[in-house]
Amino acid sequence: MALPDNVKTSPDYPIPETMKAWVLGDPGELTLGEKPVPAPKKAEVLVRIDAVAICATDLEIIHHGPPALIEGGLPFNKNYTPGHEYMGTVVALGPGVDEYAIGERVTVEIHAGCGQCVRCRQGMYTSCHNYGLNYGNVDKGHRANGFTTDGGFAEYAVNNINTLIHVDDTMTDEEATLVVTAGTAMYGLTELGGLIAGESVVVTGPGPIGLMGVAVAKALGAQPVILTGTRDNRLEIGRQLGADHVINVRNENVVERVRELNGGKGVDYVVECAGAPDSLNEAAQMVNRGGRICLAAFPGTSPEVDVAHLVRNNIYLYGIRGEGKSATHRAEAFMRQKRFDATLIHTHTFAMEDLLEALRYAKDRVEDAIKVVVKNPHAQQQKVAAE
Repeated sequence: MALPDNVKTSPDYPIPETMKAWVLGDPGELTLGEKPVPAPKKAEVLVRIDAVAICATDLEIIHHGPPALIEGGLPFNKNYTPGHEYMGTVVALGPGVDEYAIGERVTVEIHAGCGQCVRCRQGMYTSCHNYGLNYGNVDKGHRANGFTTDGGFAEYAVNNINTLIHVDDTMTDEEATLVVTAGTAMYGLTELGGLIAGESVVVTGPGPIGLMGVAVAKALGAQPVILTGTRDNRLEIGRQLGADHVINVRNENVVERVRELNGGKGVDYVVECAGAPDSLNEAAQMVNRGGRICLAAFPGTSPEVDVAHLVRNNIYLYGIRGEGKSATHRAEAFMRQKRFDATLIHTHTFAMEDLLEALRYAKDRVEDAIKVVVKNPHAQQQKVAAE
Protein backbone atom coordinates (compact mmCIF):
# COMPACT_ATOMS: atom_id res chain seq x y z
CA MET A 1 0.00 0.00 0.00
CA ALA A 2 1.45 3.34 -1.04
CA LEU A 3 1.48 6.08 1.58
CA PRO A 4 -1.28 8.73 1.26
CA ASP A 5 -0.51 12.02 -0.52
CA ASN A 6 -0.75 13.98 2.74
CA VAL A 7 2.15 12.01 4.27
CA LYS A 8 5.50 13.73 3.79
CA THR A 9 8.41 11.53 2.68
CA SER A 10 11.95 12.03 1.34
CA PRO A 11 13.84 10.33 -1.51
CA ASP A 12 16.74 9.96 0.95
CA TYR A 13 14.66 7.41 2.84
CA PRO A 14 12.78 5.26 0.33
CA ILE A 15 9.90 3.38 1.94
CA PRO A 16 8.80 -0.01 0.61
CA GLU A 17 5.16 -1.07 0.47
CA THR A 18 5.79 -4.14 2.62
CA MET A 19 8.15 -4.94 5.48
CA LYS A 20 9.47 -7.93 7.38
CA ALA A 21 7.77 -8.39 10.76
CA TRP A 22 7.62 -11.03 13.44
CA VAL A 23 4.08 -12.18 14.13
CA LEU A 24 2.76 -13.94 17.25
CA GLY A 25 0.66 -17.04 16.69
CA ASP A 26 0.01 -19.47 19.54
CA PRO A 27 1.76 -18.78 22.87
CA GLY A 28 5.52 -18.78 22.34
CA GLU A 29 5.15 -19.09 18.55
CA LEU A 30 6.76 -16.30 16.54
CA THR A 31 7.18 -16.40 12.77
CA LEU A 32 8.88 -13.96 10.43
CA GLY A 33 6.59 -12.77 7.66
CA GLU A 34 5.56 -9.72 5.69
CA LYS A 35 3.15 -6.91 6.50
CA PRO A 36 2.19 -3.67 4.79
CA VAL A 37 4.22 -0.69 5.95
CA PRO A 38 1.80 1.32 8.13
CA ALA A 39 0.87 4.90 7.23
CA PRO A 40 1.14 7.68 9.84
CA LYS A 41 -1.97 9.72 10.56
CA LYS A 42 -2.39 13.12 12.19
CA ALA A 43 0.19 13.68 14.96
CA GLU A 44 2.07 10.53 13.94
CA VAL A 45 5.33 9.66 12.20
CA LEU A 46 6.67 6.54 10.56
CA VAL A 47 9.78 5.26 12.31
CA ARG A 48 12.27 3.03 10.54
CA ILE A 49 13.22 0.67 13.36
CA ASP A 50 16.97 0.38 13.73
CA ALA A 51 17.33 -1.43 17.07
CA VAL A 52 15.08 -3.01 19.70
CA ALA A 53 15.93 -4.09 23.25
CA ILE A 54 14.19 -7.15 24.66
CA CYS A 55 12.24 -6.57 27.87
CA ALA A 56 11.03 -9.18 30.34
CA THR A 57 7.50 -7.97 29.58
CA ASP A 58 8.01 -8.98 25.94
CA LEU A 59 8.66 -12.52 27.15
CA GLU A 60 5.50 -12.45 29.27
CA ILE A 61 3.42 -11.26 26.33
CA ILE A 62 4.87 -13.78 23.90
CA HIS A 63 4.34 -16.74 26.21
CA HIS A 64 1.31 -15.74 28.31
CA GLY A 65 -0.46 -12.74 26.73
CA PRO A 66 -0.99 -10.11 29.48
CA PRO A 67 -0.43 -7.23 29.69
CA ALA A 68 -1.00 -7.08 25.94
CA LEU A 69 -4.55 -6.33 24.83
CA ILE A 70 -5.14 -6.76 21.10
CA GLU A 71 -8.63 -6.19 19.69
CA GLY A 72 -9.98 -6.39 23.21
CA GLY A 73 -8.40 -9.72 24.13
CA LEU A 74 -5.23 -11.79 24.31
CA PRO A 75 -2.70 -11.17 21.54
CA PHE A 76 -2.47 -14.68 20.12
CA ASN A 77 -3.20 -15.40 16.45
CA LYS A 78 -4.20 -11.82 15.61
CA ASN A 79 -1.36 -10.92 13.24
CA TYR A 80 0.22 -8.96 16.10
CA THR A 81 3.87 -7.88 16.31
CA PRO A 82 5.30 -7.46 19.84
CA GLY A 83 8.35 -5.47 21.00
CA HIS A 84 8.33 -2.02 22.56
CA GLU A 85 11.83 -0.80 23.53
CA TYR A 86 12.93 0.41 20.11
CA MET A 87 14.71 3.31 18.49
CA GLY A 88 15.10 4.35 14.90
CA THR A 89 14.91 7.05 12.27
CA VAL A 90 11.93 9.21 11.32
CA VAL A 91 11.23 8.51 7.63
CA ALA A 92 7.72 9.93 7.07
CA LEU A 93 5.57 12.63 8.67
CA GLY A 94 1.82 12.44 9.09
CA PRO A 95 -0.43 15.39 8.22
CA GLY A 96 0.53 18.58 10.07
CA VAL A 97 3.61 17.16 11.79
CA ASP A 98 6.49 19.62 12.01
CA GLU A 99 7.83 18.80 15.48
CA TYR A 100 10.24 16.24 14.03
CA ALA A 101 12.19 16.05 10.78
CA ILE A 102 12.75 13.20 8.37
CA GLY A 103 16.13 11.68 9.11
CA GLU A 104 16.02 12.48 12.83
CA ARG A 105 17.11 9.71 15.20
CA VAL A 106 14.60 9.00 17.94
CA THR A 107 13.86 6.55 20.68
CA VAL A 108 10.30 5.92 21.77
CA GLU A 109 8.02 5.62 24.76
CA ILE A 110 5.37 2.92 24.77
CA HIS A 111 2.22 4.84 25.64
CA ALA A 112 0.39 7.58 23.79
CA GLY A 113 -2.70 8.34 25.82
CA CYS A 114 -6.02 9.30 24.31
CA GLY A 115 -5.46 12.90 25.42
CA GLN A 116 -9.05 13.39 26.52
CA CYS A 117 -9.63 11.28 29.66
CA VAL A 118 -9.01 12.75 33.10
CA ARG A 119 -5.77 10.81 33.61
CA CYS A 120 -4.31 11.96 30.32
CA ARG A 121 -5.21 15.55 31.15
CA GLN A 122 -3.32 15.09 34.42
CA GLY A 123 -0.27 13.87 32.52
CA MET A 124 -0.80 10.25 33.59
CA TYR A 125 -1.07 8.85 30.08
CA THR A 126 0.30 5.44 31.12
CA SER A 127 -2.92 5.17 33.19
CA CYS A 128 -5.17 6.24 30.30
CA HIS A 129 -8.80 5.33 30.97
CA ASN A 130 -9.19 4.46 27.29
CA TYR A 131 -6.34 1.96 27.26
CA GLY A 132 -6.79 -0.41 24.36
CA LEU A 133 -9.84 1.34 22.89
CA ASN A 134 -8.38 1.82 19.42
CA TYR A 135 -9.76 -1.09 17.44
CA GLY A 136 -12.93 -2.05 15.63
CA ASN A 137 -15.50 0.76 15.65
CA VAL A 138 -13.93 2.44 18.68
CA ASP A 139 -10.96 4.78 18.27
CA LYS A 140 -10.19 6.86 21.35
CA GLY A 141 -6.70 7.68 20.10
CA HIS A 142 -4.85 5.57 22.67
CA ARG A 143 -1.79 3.64 21.51
CA ALA A 144 0.60 1.42 23.43
CA ASN A 145 2.98 0.04 20.84
CA GLY A 146 3.88 -3.55 21.58
CA PHE A 147 0.90 -3.82 23.97
CA THR A 148 -2.29 -2.75 22.20
CA THR A 149 -0.88 -2.06 18.72
CA ASP A 150 1.97 -3.48 16.66
CA GLY A 151 5.39 -3.07 18.21
CA GLY A 152 9.01 -3.03 17.21
CA PHE A 153 10.03 -6.52 16.12
CA ALA A 154 9.66 -5.33 12.55
CA GLU A 155 11.21 -2.88 10.10
CA TYR A 156 8.78 0.04 10.56
CA ALA A 157 6.27 1.29 13.13
CA VAL A 158 3.93 4.25 13.50
CA ASN A 159 4.40 6.42 16.58
CA ASN A 160 2.51 9.38 18.00
CA ILE A 161 4.79 12.42 18.22
CA ASN A 162 4.23 12.52 21.99
CA THR A 163 6.10 9.21 22.30
CA LEU A 164 9.29 10.38 20.57
CA ILE A 165 12.53 11.41 22.26
CA HIS A 166 15.39 12.90 20.24
CA VAL A 167 18.56 10.78 20.39
CA ASP A 168 21.89 12.55 20.51
CA ASP A 169 24.40 11.48 17.87
CA THR A 170 26.87 10.55 20.60
CA MET A 171 24.63 7.59 21.49
CA THR A 172 24.88 4.28 19.70
CA ASP A 173 21.69 2.61 18.55
CA GLU A 174 22.07 0.04 21.33
CA GLU A 175 22.42 2.72 24.01
CA ALA A 176 19.39 4.57 22.65
CA THR A 177 17.18 1.51 23.20
CA LEU A 178 17.97 1.77 26.93
CA VAL A 179 16.40 5.22 27.34
CA VAL A 180 13.02 3.61 28.04
CA THR A 181 14.51 1.45 30.79
CA ALA A 182 16.20 4.46 32.38
CA GLY A 183 12.96 6.40 31.90
CA THR A 184 11.00 3.82 33.87
CA ALA A 185 13.43 4.18 36.77
CA MET A 186 13.21 7.96 36.45
CA TYR A 187 9.40 7.80 36.54
CA GLY A 188 9.52 5.80 39.76
CA LEU A 189 11.85 8.28 41.44
CA THR A 190 9.73 11.15 40.11
CA GLU A 191 6.64 9.70 41.76
CA LEU A 192 8.53 9.26 45.03
CA GLY A 193 9.28 12.96 45.10
CA GLY A 194 11.90 13.66 42.49
CA LEU A 195 14.12 15.93 44.59
CA ILE A 196 16.10 13.27 46.43
CA ALA A 197 19.55 14.89 46.69
CA GLY A 198 21.06 13.90 50.02
CA GLU A 199 18.30 11.40 50.79
CA SER A 200 18.79 7.65 51.13
CA VAL A 201 17.56 5.12 48.58
CA VAL A 202 17.47 1.34 48.45
CA VAL A 203 16.98 -0.37 45.09
CA THR A 204 15.98 -4.03 45.32
CA GLY A 205 16.75 -6.34 42.40
CA PRO A 206 19.66 -5.75 39.96
CA GLY A 207 17.71 -6.36 36.76
CA PRO A 208 17.73 -3.73 34.00
CA ILE A 209 15.25 -1.39 35.74
CA GLY A 210 16.90 -1.85 39.12
CA LEU A 211 20.35 -1.12 37.73
CA MET A 212 19.04 1.96 35.96
CA GLY A 213 17.30 2.90 39.21
CA VAL A 214 20.70 2.97 40.92
CA ALA A 215 22.17 5.10 38.13
CA VAL A 216 19.31 7.61 38.08
CA ALA A 217 19.10 7.87 41.87
CA LYS A 218 22.80 8.62 42.07
CA ALA A 219 22.56 11.13 39.24
CA LEU A 220 19.79 12.86 41.21
CA GLY A 221 22.14 13.13 44.19
CA ALA A 222 20.82 10.41 46.49
CA GLN A 223 23.12 9.46 49.37
CA PRO A 224 23.59 6.65 50.12
CA VAL A 225 22.31 4.46 47.31
CA ILE A 226 22.10 0.80 48.34
CA LEU A 227 21.49 -2.05 45.89
CA THR A 228 20.30 -5.48 47.02
CA GLY A 229 20.20 -8.71 45.06
CA THR A 230 21.43 -12.29 44.72
CA ARG A 231 24.04 -12.13 41.94
CA ASP A 232 27.44 -10.71 42.79
CA ASN A 233 28.26 -9.88 39.17
CA ARG A 234 25.06 -7.86 38.79
CA LEU A 235 25.73 -6.13 42.11
CA GLU A 236 29.17 -5.18 40.84
CA ILE A 237 27.59 -3.54 37.78
CA GLY A 238 25.37 -1.64 40.20
CA ARG A 239 28.46 -0.43 42.01
CA GLN A 240 29.89 0.81 38.70
CA LEU A 241 26.61 2.66 38.08
CA GLY A 242 26.85 4.51 41.38
CA ALA A 243 25.72 2.27 44.24
CA ASP A 244 27.49 3.27 47.46
CA HIS A 245 26.81 -0.15 48.97
CA VAL A 246 25.66 -3.52 47.64
CA ILE A 247 24.12 -6.36 49.65
CA ASN A 248 23.86 -9.98 48.60
CA VAL A 249 20.65 -11.02 50.32
CA ARG A 250 21.75 -14.65 50.38
CA ASN A 251 24.66 -13.79 52.64
CA GLU A 252 23.24 -11.13 54.98
CA ASN A 253 20.05 -10.07 56.72
CA VAL A 254 19.10 -7.39 54.27
CA VAL A 255 16.96 -5.27 56.62
CA GLU A 256 19.57 -5.23 59.37
CA ARG A 257 22.35 -4.46 56.91
CA VAL A 258 20.42 -1.60 55.28
CA ARG A 259 19.80 0.01 58.65
CA GLU A 260 23.44 -0.45 59.64
CA LEU A 261 24.63 1.21 56.41
CA ASN A 262 22.24 4.12 56.97
CA GLY A 263 23.28 5.04 60.47
CA GLY A 264 21.01 2.60 62.25
CA LYS A 265 17.77 3.90 60.76
CA GLY A 266 15.55 3.15 57.79
CA VAL A 267 16.03 4.81 54.43
CA ASP A 268 13.84 7.49 52.87
CA TYR A 269 12.90 5.54 49.74
CA VAL A 270 12.84 2.00 48.40
CA VAL A 271 12.51 1.29 44.68
CA GLU A 272 11.27 -2.32 44.56
CA CYS A 273 12.36 -4.00 41.34
CA ALA A 274 12.74 -7.63 42.50
CA GLY A 275 9.15 -8.85 42.63
CA ALA A 276 10.08 -11.57 45.14
CA PRO A 277 7.34 -12.94 47.40
CA ASP A 278 8.36 -10.99 50.51
CA SER A 279 9.87 -7.94 48.78
CA LEU A 280 7.16 -5.52 49.85
CA ASN A 281 7.31 -6.50 53.51
CA GLU A 282 11.10 -6.26 53.48
CA ALA A 283 10.89 -2.86 51.80
CA ALA A 284 8.50 -1.70 54.51
CA GLN A 285 11.01 -2.77 57.15
CA MET A 286 13.80 -0.90 55.34
CA VAL A 287 12.14 2.53 55.16
CA ASN A 288 11.85 4.92 58.06
CA ARG A 289 8.54 6.26 59.33
CA GLY A 290 6.91 8.33 56.63
CA GLY A 291 9.08 6.63 54.02
CA ARG A 292 8.02 5.88 50.48
CA ILE A 293 8.11 2.69 48.43
CA CYS A 294 7.90 2.51 44.63
CA LEU A 295 6.62 -0.79 43.25
CA ALA A 296 8.14 -1.34 39.81
CA ALA A 297 8.03 -5.15 39.53
CA PHE A 298 5.33 -7.71 38.84
CA PRO A 299 5.35 -10.47 41.51
CA GLY A 300 4.48 -13.92 40.26
CA THR A 301 2.03 -14.40 43.14
CA SER A 302 -0.03 -12.16 45.42
CA PRO A 303 1.98 -12.07 48.65
CA GLU A 304 0.56 -11.50 52.11
CA VAL A 305 1.31 -7.93 53.16
CA ASP A 306 1.72 -6.57 56.69
CA VAL A 307 -0.70 -3.70 56.18
CA ALA A 308 -0.72 -2.84 59.88
CA HIS A 309 2.99 -2.04 59.73
CA LEU A 310 2.41 0.25 56.74
CA VAL A 311 -0.39 2.08 58.54
CA ARG A 312 1.37 2.41 61.90
CA ASN A 313 4.45 3.86 60.25
CA ASN A 314 2.72 6.13 57.75
CA ILE A 315 4.47 4.42 54.82
CA TYR A 316 3.43 5.43 51.30
CA LEU A 317 3.17 3.01 48.38
CA TYR A 318 3.44 4.10 44.74
CA GLY A 319 2.76 1.73 41.88
CA ILE A 320 4.13 2.79 38.50
CA ARG A 321 3.46 1.58 35.01
CA GLY A 322 5.93 2.21 32.25
CA GLU A 323 7.83 5.44 31.81
CA GLY A 324 5.17 8.10 32.39
CA LYS A 325 5.18 11.86 32.81
CA SER A 326 7.82 12.31 30.08
CA ALA A 327 10.46 10.71 32.31
CA THR A 328 12.24 9.38 29.24
CA HIS A 329 13.18 12.93 28.22
CA ARG A 330 14.88 13.48 31.56
CA ALA A 331 16.58 10.09 31.40
CA GLU A 332 17.87 10.79 27.89
CA ALA A 333 19.29 14.09 29.13
CA PHE A 334 21.24 12.28 31.86
CA MET A 335 22.51 9.75 29.34
CA ARG A 336 23.46 12.48 26.86
CA GLN A 337 25.39 14.25 29.61
CA LYS A 338 27.15 10.96 30.45
CA ARG A 339 25.92 11.12 34.03
CA PHE A 340 25.99 7.32 33.95
CA ASP A 341 26.96 4.62 31.48
CA ALA A 342 23.77 2.78 30.53
CA THR A 343 25.72 0.57 28.13
CA LEU A 344 26.95 -1.43 31.13
CA ILE A 345 23.65 -3.33 31.09
CA HIS A 346 23.78 -4.08 27.34
CA THR A 347 25.31 -7.52 26.98
CA HIS A 348 24.34 -9.03 23.61
CA THR A 349 23.34 -7.94 20.09
CA PHE A 350 21.65 -10.08 17.42
CA ALA A 351 20.28 -9.46 13.94
CA MET A 352 16.51 -9.03 13.76
CA GLU A 353 16.26 -12.24 11.73
CA ASP A 354 17.81 -14.04 14.73
CA LEU A 355 15.13 -12.80 17.14
CA LEU A 356 14.25 -16.29 18.37
CA GLU A 357 17.82 -16.88 19.53
CA ALA A 358 17.94 -13.42 21.08
CA LEU A 359 14.76 -14.17 23.01
CA ARG A 360 16.29 -17.42 24.24
CA TYR A 361 19.33 -15.55 25.53
CA ALA A 362 17.08 -13.07 27.34
CA LYS A 363 14.69 -15.67 28.76
CA ASP A 364 17.30 -18.20 29.91
CA ARG A 365 19.93 -15.57 30.80
CA VAL A 366 22.43 -17.30 28.56
CA GLU A 367 25.94 -15.99 29.24
CA ASP A 368 24.36 -13.92 32.03
CA ALA A 369 22.47 -11.82 29.49
CA ILE A 370 20.99 -8.63 30.94
CA LYS A 371 19.84 -6.45 28.05
CA VAL A 372 19.72 -8.15 24.66
CA VAL A 373 19.30 -5.97 21.55
CA VAL A 374 18.23 -6.95 18.03
CA LYS A 375 19.06 -4.76 15.04
CA ASN A 376 17.74 -4.31 11.53
CA PRO A 377 20.40 -4.17 8.80
CA HIS A 378 19.20 -1.05 6.96
CA ALA A 379 20.75 1.48 9.37
CA GLN A 380 24.23 0.02 8.88
CA GLN A 381 23.70 -0.25 5.13
CA GLN A 382 22.76 3.42 4.91
CA LYS A 383 25.78 4.40 7.04
CA VAL A 384 28.14 2.50 4.72
CA ALA A 385 26.50 4.03 1.64
CA ALA A 386 26.94 7.53 3.08
CA GLU A 387 30.65 6.89 3.61
